[in-house]
Amino acid sequence: MALTAGSILVAAVAAPRSHGAAQDRDESEIRAVQARQAEAWNRHDATAYADLFEEDGDVVNVVGWWWAGRAEIESKLTAAFAQVFRESTLTITQTEVRFLGPDIAVAHVRWTMTGARTTPPIPEPRAGIQTQVLRKTAGRWRISAFQNTNAVPEMPFPAGDPASPTVPSPSPSR
Repeated sequence: MALTAGSILVAAVAAPRSHGAAQDRDESEIRAVQARQAEAWNRHDATAYADLFEEDGDVVNVVGWWWAGRAEIESKLTAAFAQVFRESTLTITQTEVRFLGPDIAVAHVRWTMTGARTTPPIPEPRAGIQTQVLRKTAGRWRISAFQNTNAVPEMPFPAGDPASPTVPSPSPSR
């Protein structure tokens, strides 16, 4: 049977997209997890924030402290919300999602924060990026692993002799 250009075009249009409706729905649900993250943080609700994680989820926060399991995440955030983050506001500014399979995804989440009251040597978190591994279990997306990093504007690496460093000028970040 010979294929005509018309039949090939009809087959191409009728073929499912690689980003089908199910994946679009999953991406929307992952973005909703990020909205719930900001909402729970801004209410200073450690229980709701920890509920975004799997029972055995991990957090590495912006200063490199590693919290293992939902119970520890809730406990540490309860203490943090009592003083350091009592008046803080988290704003999610960008979320990029990449699926590694139908029930596992990586999200890069940019954020800004105001109102944190840290003491030296802990830097005040003002902007950063999270790397999250999320897993869908029983129809619900939860965070399995979470790495949070303070961010500064990206700039070129210095060029030339390291003995006489130059100060590079900032370049725009992505």
